This record gives sequence, structure tokens and C-alpha cells, in this order.
Amino acid sequence: MRKFFPLLALLVVALPSMAQTKLNGAGATFPYPIYSKWFNEYHNVHSDIEINYQSIGSGGGIRQVTAGTVDFGASDGPMTDQQLKEAKVRILHLPTVLGSVVPAYNIPGFKGELKFTPDVLAGIYLGKITSWNDAAIAKVNPGVSLPNQSIVVVHRSDGSGTTYIWTDYLTKVSPEWSSQVGKGTSVRWPVGLGAKGNEGVAGMVRQMEGAFGYVELIYALQNNISFGTVRNAAGEFVKASLESTTAAAASVKTMPADFRVSITNAPGKEAYPISSFTWLLVPAEWKDKTKQQVIVDFLNWMLDKGQTMTTQLNYAPLPDVVKEKEREAIKSIK
Repeated sequence: MRKFFPLLALLVVALPSMAQTKLNGAGATFPYPIYSKWFNEYHNVHSDIEINYQSIGSGGGIRQVTAGTVDFGASDGPMTDQQLKEAKVRILHLPTVLGSVVPAYNIPGFKGELKFTPDVLAGIYLGKITSWNDAAIAKVNPGVSLPNQSIVVVHRSDGSGTTYIWTDYLTKVSPEWSSQVGKGTSVRWPVGLGAKGNEGVAGMVRQMEGAFGYVELIYALQNNISFGTVRNAAGEFVKASLESTTAAAASVKTMPADFRVSITNAPGKEAYPISSFTWLLVPAEWKDKTKQQVIVDFLNWMLDKGQTMTTQLNYAPLPDVVKEKEREAIKSIK
């Protein structure tokens, strides 16, 4: 017993040094499935490190990292120059994966795959195409019988990077959308019902007959929701997939130094037109050096081990040229 008590005392003294380091992040719902996996897998390797992430939408992530209330943010739409100026510290945009936003629908009695043109997608969200048997939809889908069912348009109610991707695309392909609505993480929607998060939009589309909405690919797959092909800039109807998303990324010949780039409506016959990088928003300077070391280590782990986990969740991994450029950017985190 005499030998036991000194050993117990040593263990008690050692406990504080074994305390967990916690990082808190918030933002995009688009990459939430892969981020959840990454943070869990990283914790399994580093049991003394915990990374908490709140899936609150890109707008919330930008606001919180700007205010300094989280250690890092996440967004599918890059911060604007003005938002970067308002941040308390310099913020880096670090790409993590590539994903696609798909046109999802719930049409009574129809389980097939519809084709969508840019004009049809813009027309639905402008409130000009209001029924599933509209002539504009029928023209693109000859021989398909669709019901005289009202289209229930669903969009995000929260500040959303998925909305940014969707509206960035519509702004490029529809002059009317560009002049009347424009792009952003939040816009003034001409029509539709709002739902929170990719989860909310997917749930509403799945439950409401006649519903039409935009969700990240994995949410459509996980919820067994039908989604269609989209005519790309080359005139080809392409379905969202790992391959077609990667083809869109290949259109970027020169990645900007700050990684803020759009790949919607990319050229190329095989490119899916509503694809995007998604970014972690990471401060370049850290007062807490322990957290700084953790975030740097995690980011490098993400570029190595993390990228091998992307395809199983239907995200496309980063191109090698982007990973190498990103490794250099990570070195600037102090």
C-alpha cells in the first residue's frame, strides 16, 4: 500500500497534461458528412484531441469565424473581399473536397430521371414554370408523361453555401436570374418554401408531393430522392457523380493564390455544371499555439489520409496540384 499511494499521486499530477485539446468549428452543411467522419477518425488516432463542428450553414460559419467565436469556419461560397476585411484576423480559404448540388424532385407516380436545361431550372425558381407538365419541361423530356401537378419550390432558409453554388450557377446561365436575383449565400427568392440545412431541404422534398429543391449529392443519395441530369456548357446532359464533379474541377487551369474559385458551368463534355470546391476558413494567426499545432497537423492529415475517405461518401478528392499548393498555404499558419 505504501508503494501504491505515491503511484496514485503521480497519476493525479499527470492527469492535467493528458487533458483534451478542443477545437470548435461551424458552418457548411454541404460537407458535413465527410467532416464528421474526418473529425471522428482523427480523434481515433489522437485521443487527446477533439474537434467539434456545428452544421449551421455557410453564412453562420462565416459570421462566427469573422467574430472570432469559433476556431475555424466552413463555407461552400468564398467570403467576399468585404467580409475578409471585417474579420479580426486574416482568414485562409483551404479547399477540402469537391461536391455537387443536384436538382431533386418528388413527382407522384414518376420514378424516372428527368433532364433539366438551365432555362428550366431558372424558370422554376423564378416562378415562371409552375407545373410538372409544363411545355418547357416536356420539350426537354420527350415521351415522358408527367402529371398536372403544381411544383412546390423548396430553397434554403438559412445562409447557405449550397445556395451560393446554386445561385452562382443560375447567375451564369440566366441573364434574367442574374439581373433580378443574383448570387449569394442568401438571396431574395421570387418563390418557394424555406427549409434549414441540406437536411431540411432533403426532408421537405422527400415528404411533399410535387416538391423540387436543390441539395448536395450525398443528401439525395442518403434519402433516396430522385434527381435529374443537367445540360452543361458543352450541351451534354450530365448526372452528378464523382467523375463528372472531377471533370468540372479539371477546368481550373490556374488555381488562384487564395483558392477562391468558381467551377460552376465549367467547360468540357463530361463536366457536371453545378459543382464546387468547399473550404475550411482558417485564421492565419493563432494566440493558442497548442491549437495552432493541432489545426496544422489536422490539415496535413486531411490532405493525406482524409482524401482517401472522400469517395465512399460521394465527394470527389482534391486534385494533386491543389493539394500541393495547399500544403504551402498551411505553412503560413502561425
